[in-house]
Amino acid sequence: MGITSAWSVSAHDDPFITDLAPRLLPLIAAERGEPFARERWERWRREPLPDFRTWWQPFGRSDSGEADALLSFHELTASGEHVQKMYDGLPPEGDFCLLTHVWDHIDGDDIFLSIHSKEFALRSFFHAIGPQRAVLLPGWCGNFLLTSVQVRRTLPAVERALGFTREERARAQDQDWLDYRDGEESVLDGPLRMWRKAVADGRGLCGVSVTVC
Repeated sequence: MGITSAWSVSAHDDPFITDLAPRLLPLIAAERGEPFARERWERWRREPLPDFRTWWQPFGRSDSGEADALLSFHELTASGEHVQKMYDGLPPEGDFCLLTHVWDHIDGDDIFLSIHSKEFALRSFFHAIGPQRAVLLPGWCGNFLLTSVQVRRTLPAVERALGFTREERARAQDQDWLDYRDGEESVLDGPLRMWRKAVADGRGLCGVSVTVC
């Protein structure tokens, strides 16, 4: 059965961020604290994956270290069960839902939203930028909640992570396998745009990676 995933980065005023913090921050901490989470992160850091077009060749060979590394990366970058509760409205979130209580309150260009069928946008993004850049991003695997002060403080690191020379940009684009519709914002562009916009507007940011169906 296929899945549809969404990765969003949205801008909000600080009072909204403060109200959301008791709900979202413990879920992000739980994702980071999963028994194998750090192990998967460190494996990807030590063993960045090769060109994604070669990924499926090792499957079927039980002694393939590359297949194990790929499986570990897939587990790392899939939407986790904890933050997922914010979308599903499951306990401990109860009747609180990401769709109706967060996304539905966003206007215009105050959100970067990447939705893809049978793909995780966060997975393609991480592979395209690599672990040395990904480690500069706050939060855990695309999930974060930042006040306006924290957004301003983290902008230089995010600019280092997502600022590319022409050659670096071409390499990253080559490893981003997502299909984009006309006018759709790339995962290589949307997050940095949101950081800069939030700094300019004096707002906080909320990032979540979930499975929507």
